[in-house]
This record gives sequence, structure tokens and C-alpha cells, in this order.
Amino acid sequence: MQRNIELHDFLLSKAEQLNEEWYQSLDKSDPEGVYSSNDPKVIENLKAQNMAFHHHLCKIFVMEKEQFFKEFDEWIMEIATDAEHIKTPTHLIMREFLRVREQYLTYIQEFINQQDYPIPQEKIDLWKTVIYDSFDIVMMRVFEGKAEHLNKRIEEQQKTINDLSSPLISLQKGQALLPIIGDIDDERASAIIDNTLTGCIEKGVNHLFLDLSGVYMVDTMVAQQIFQLLTGLKLIGVSTTLSGIRPEIAQTAVQLGIDFGSVNITSNLAQAMTNSTDMENEE
Repeated sequence: MQRNIELHDFLLSKAEQLNEEWYQSLDKSDPEGVYSSNDPKVIENLKAQNMAFHHHLCKIFVMEKEQFFKEFDEWIMEIATDAEHIKTPTHLIMREFLRVREQYLTYIQEFINQQDYPIPQEKIDLWKTVIYDSFDIVMMRVFEGKAEHLNKRIEEQQKTINDLSSPLISLQKGQALLPIIGDIDDERASAIIDNTLTGCIEKGVNHLFLDLSGVYMVDTMVAQQIFQLLTGLKLIGVSTTLSGIRPEIAQTAVQLGIDFGSVNITSNLAQAMTNSTDMENEE
């Protein structure tokens, strides 16, 4: 353990030198990403992140492995979710990890050369193995964290797109309009149903105009989901006027035996709105 402590102290004393050598040798001609930034704040933060990496990594020689990676996780997640690293292609981040790993192997050899006593080869091999394994695990966790973060952002963006692509527009006297435009897949269909039912309850809607004239691609699932939406609206006390049903949707509905008999249907939205106005005038 004593020689491990000495190696730890040696590498830690070289942290600033490691950091500066790394940045000076950095390929700043990358077409994109954090490593090619000319922003002083980005550069300062990048160097600080790299310095923190050195302070963490050196501890692998004096700490238990489990505790070492537990402490390292905060730095790993900081890099994985850092805006500048998110914009940086993963293969470039990997390149820099590998370059820094070579730095450590070089400095370990320097430490060995400075000793007055011979260090067993098996000890040297163990140190190198520890470096290789540590870098592999840290890289894997950074890339996994980055992928998880990106996937979460994509899911959030998709949810926003789904919400915006099926807006529940409030009209007068408890009425609302839901125009659906574009293709409907299973995920979007589920979002439409959830958002519409929730929106109708929150906005006190008692009659919904559902316009499908912008839906061009349909399949069995789409027709079933539309029927589920109509059924759900009926269960919460919302009557529906369906407009713009294209021949493809009508044909699929007939083939499935879906009954729209309890729903007001008009050929287009304008007619639906006109009919509604006429009924109000008669009342």
C-alpha cells in the first residue's frame, strides 16, 4: 500500500501539468464540440472539469474500488449532462479519454524511473491494469449517462410535439375544438387520448369538435384509438361532433365494425360549426 500512496501523491502533484499538457495538445480544429470552443468561459470550465478528473482518478490507488467509483459518479454525471459535452460527438470525447489515459501511463513510467529501488513487474502491470480498467468504467458510465440524458430529452421533446400537434382549443359555451393533423402512431394516439380527456375535464368542455381532415395515413390501430377517444369522451359527459373523416378512415371503421352511430358526423369542420350555431339559435 505504501508504494500506492507514493504513486497517488506523485500523480496528484502532476495534476496541473497533466491538465495543461492535455489542453495544449488538444486538437482545436474539431468541426464541433467543447474541444474546439474559443469561448473563455467554456475553456475555463473544461480545464476545471479535467482538473477535477485528475483529483478523482488518483484516488484509485488509495481507495477501495466501490467507494472510489461512488465518489466519481458526481463528476461522471456532470460531464454526461454538461451542455457543451452533450453537443460534442461521443467519439471525440472517447478520443480525449484515451489521450489522457496515455498521459497517465507515461507518468506512471516516470514515477517508476525516479525510484531508488526496483519495483516488481507484477506491481507495475497491476498499476497499468488499474488505469485501463478505471478509464474503461468511467468512459462507459459517461457515455451511458449521456445517452440516458439525450433519450430523456428526446422523450420530453416528443411529448411537447405531441401536445402541440393535438391542441385542445377552447371555444364558447363549453365547446372546444381538437384538430388532428399528420400521421398517428401508437405513442401519439395515446398522448392525444390522455391530453384530450384531461383537457376537457380541466376546461369544463361539454361538446368537442374533433376534426380529422388533416389525417391522411390510417390503419386499424388509428381507427380503434379514435373510437376509444370517442368512448372516453362519452364516459366523462362530453358529446362529440366528428368532421373530416376521409374515405380511408371510414373504410377501416366499417371493416372493424366500429359504430359511430352515437356521434354527430359532418363532412367538414365548417359544416359542424354551422350546425352548432343553428342549434344554438333554435334554442
